[in-house]
Amino acid sequence: MTFGAKLSKLRKDSNYTQEQLADLLGVSRQSISKWESDVAYPETDKLIRLSDLFQCSLDYLLKDGDKQESFTPPEPACIPSPSKARAKFPEWEDRKSQRTLFGLPLWAIGQDVTAVVAIGMRARGVIAIGMCAQGFLSLGMLSLGVLSVGLLSLGLLSLGCFSLGFLAIGSLSMGLFSIGAVSVGELSAGAVAIGKYAAVGDHAMGMIAIGKTQAIGSLYQGLGGDSVYALLDANVPDSLAWAKALFKLFL
Repeated sequence: MTFGAKLSKLRKDSNYTQEQLADLLGVSRQSISKWESDVAYPETDKLIRLSDLFQCSLDYLLKDGDKQESFTPPEPACIPSPSKARAKFPEWEDRKSQRTLFGLPLWAIGQDVTAVVAIGMRARGVIAIGMCAQGFLSLGMLSLGVLSVGLLSLGLLSLGCFSLGFLAIGSLSMGLFSIGAVSVGELSAGAVAIGKYAAVGDHAMGMIAIGKTQAIGSLYQGLGGDSVYALLDANVPDSLAWAKALFKLFL
């Protein structure tokens, strides 16, 4: 029997699911599945914990064959034989805190994790950091959150090369108030700015357009002035008062 077959048998004989065994060892269910399929091997400390848990020797776990000897204390520095070595990159196991908050681990690190503070390829949490991140504070290549920072970001406050949000800041940004090289929004500021109500920038287009090189506005177009403030107050809805206040900083 291979290591994986032995592990699967020991687990089932002890009435553990893969998820339950994973929780006991502090790894992901996917790790248990890979071990049982002989796709990957556990680290030495996990082997020792398996030996203790199932009351079997390390020799029985690591050597081919079905004969199970009586349990002996774990041997130091016991590693799989060279013939079992895998010519692959080390497995990135999910790790998480044993302590929880509102039912979530305080922290987790791995490929696909959910925690208060989550770091991984795919991360979900109050604070999420990863290639694909989703959280209250989200940082990643692809990020979604109340405060979102990333290459492609979506959030109430969104910062990124491509950003979408109530307040969006980025090279290409879209939002109620948008700031960027190319910005589109209810009110926008940027090198090229397009705003439903107002736009300010080098090239500006909107109901109220203020442009250094070009301004196209249906209500007003020019280089600014006191009259712009009165026009903003008269035409921008009260629901966008916060955006209007920010916009005035660029005049």
